[in-house]
Amino acid sequence: MKEKIQQLAREYHADTVAHRRHLHMHPELSYHEVQTSRFIADKLSEIGIPHQEGIAGTGLVALIEGKNPKKNVVALRGDMDALPIQEANQVPYRSQNEGVMHACGHDVHTSSLLGTARILHSLRDHFEGTIKCIFQPGEEKLPGGASLMIEAGVLDNPRPASIFGQHVHPPLRAGMIGLKPGIYMASADEIYVTVKGRGGHGAMPHDCIDPVAISAQMIVALQQVVSRYCDPATPTVLTFGKINSSGGATNVIPNEVKLEGTFRTMDERWRDDAHERMKKIAESLVRSMGGACEFNIVKGYPVLYNHEELTRRTKKWAVEFLGADKVVDLPIRMTAEDFAYFSQAMPACFYRLGTGNPERGITSPIHTDTFDIDESALETGMGLMAWLALKELEKNY
Repeated sequence: MKEKIQQLAREYHADTVAHRRHLHMHPELSYHEVQTSRFIADKLSEIGIPHQEGIAGTGLVALIEGKNPKKNVVALRGDMDALPIQEANQVPYRSQNEGVMHACGHDVHTSSLLGTARILHSLRDHFEGTIKCIFQPGEEKLPGGASLMIEAGVLDNPRPASIFGQHVHPPLRAGMIGLKPGIYMASADEIYVTVKGRGGHGAMPHDCIDPVAISAQMIVALQQVVSRYCDPATPTVLTFGKINSSGGATNVIPNEVKLEGTFRTMDERWRDDAHERMKKIAESLVRSMGGACEFNIVKGYPVLYNHEELTRRTKKWAVEFLGADKVVDLPIRMTAEDFAYFSQAMPACFYRLGTGNPERGITSPIHTDTFDIDESALETGMGLMAWLALKELEKNY
């Protein structure tokens, strides 16, 4: 079976590259993946795979049934939204949508899952059980398309016993993968703060309540939530990445300042405690300096947990498929992924697909305007995912 999957992955590689390039040229933002969804549906229909459209908006689900389809079910997930980034790459498949780019590799995830589905469909007479392929919108924007698809019943009828997901990883060479069992990626919350004061002439701060100075003190004070209240063994990050004032100039103190930030951690209980601490610190400090504060936290994606036994199996099977030198262990990441919602609902494994090629200059990180991949990674991505799905079906018999 391994050799057959590898053969089909090589055979379907050119088509999968073409699919990836089409998607890369026509990226769509979160929850607006209308043409992307249409493209996926058309390709599934061409292959002959039954599917359902319009789940949580633009999401799709395809079912590949082998013999005795009710015996077991395994799910595979690929996300399909893009980012609001203007592409700088000068390549034939450069984004044609101004200000929108597949800078996080979701074009790779989608085209790879299409290739995986095609492989599994070709082998449907050689396995028992059902593979559920989930094409998910809106990973890049809260509340996260995974949560919306789960609410819409994507994990029902039939319900999978486990789920796999993959994500591009430029630091790893194409042909490799990386994984980590247990807690892997952080939760991610958005913070929106308005500090209100009383503006006036910059030369007469004694007549004002300066929200800029108050905001600076607040930012420094809030870092104590990380440095003084958090267990050092619990990775935690608090970052404010945006500060704007209403008016203001070199000699004008504004009336208010707006701040936006992110809070990330690896512990759900501490996450809730930290929210309360941040709010109390901010409001009390601002009030003590004569201002007023609106401190809002939008709770985002939870901690992503890779089921330990499933991930150990995945590593073993990946070594069988790729070779031991192509499979590496990874550290935790403070980035976040809405695949975490799936990992909270069932045994899940989220691994990294190597896409880099230093010799060809393909090294740019994700979320940058020069991100690109070594497209040989698509052969690895679709072949390995098909192999993992079938091995997991076998294991659960």
